[in-house]
Amino acid sequence: MDNLVIIRGGGDLASGIAIRLHRVGIKLIICELSEPLTVRRSVSFSEAVYQGEVKVEDVSAVLVSNLSEAIEIIDLGKIPVIIDPELSVLRELKPLVLIDGRMRKKPPEEKIDSDAMLIGIGPGFNAGKDCDAVVESKRGHTLGRVIWQGSAIADTGIAGEVLGFAKERVLHAPQAGILRPQKTIGDFVEKDEIIAYVDGFPVLSSFDGMIRGMAHDGIRVHKGMKIGDVDPRRDPNLCQLVSEKALAIAGGVLEVMLSNSKALTSLWHE
Repeated sequence: MDNLVIIRGGGDLASGIAIRLHRVGIKLIICELSEPLTVRRSVSFSEAVYQGEVKVEDVSAVLVSNLSEAIEIIDLGKIPVIIDPELSVLRELKPLVLIDGRMRKKPPEEKIDSDAMLIGIGPGFNAGKDCDAVVESKRGHTLGRVIWQGSAIADTGIAGEVLGFAKERVLHAPQAGILRPQKTIGDFVEKDEIIAYVDGFPVLSSFDGMIRGMAHDGIRVHKGMKIGDVDPRRDPNLCQLVSEKALAIAGGVLEVMLSNSKALTSLWHE
């Protein structure tokens, strides 16, 4: 079990990475929070924490409680998800690659005590300082590119534009409290329609569209936190398919891994 990859975080981008690695035969484990805050839950393996088992496209992930169960799940051709935000699995495993896909958008909070190749996704990481390589996560010409020295483009806090809508696409908590969605992923909504409440305060849609993402019912949120995503394209298929952004980032991750001869030899030729 040492010749594997650990992915920290199971959101939509990390799940896109996991799917591409899984499809080419790489064994991996996803480490998640006990209460994931994922928005695009229909394409995120973090949802296994709430449901026990989920399927994204053709790949299934199962919540496990220990590494013995994780081995069993891997042998079944599925991806194990374990609640382990502190990466305690590193005390028992020596993974070849550790991917931080949590998208915290700020520098890592601690130095990882591991010999694994560390790949950081998006802003906050500095290749050559706190990780071996960074993969760009900002949409545009550099999306998915590998950075061997330096950092990804800084976070602007503005979502990518879709049909003329950008910052309006993202739903934010109006105050701290408990999230109570009134719509589910895939529902069509109209402008000014109530999508959710946070402790009684309504969250409205800024335009006619479709709910592409919504955080889990009952989680505690803080003011300004991203809790949902409205898509003006109104195409239900977009709720079930891994995004082109996630796939591009996954390609960058594979490039980093393939550049390391030790990882290449060990991961595919045990």
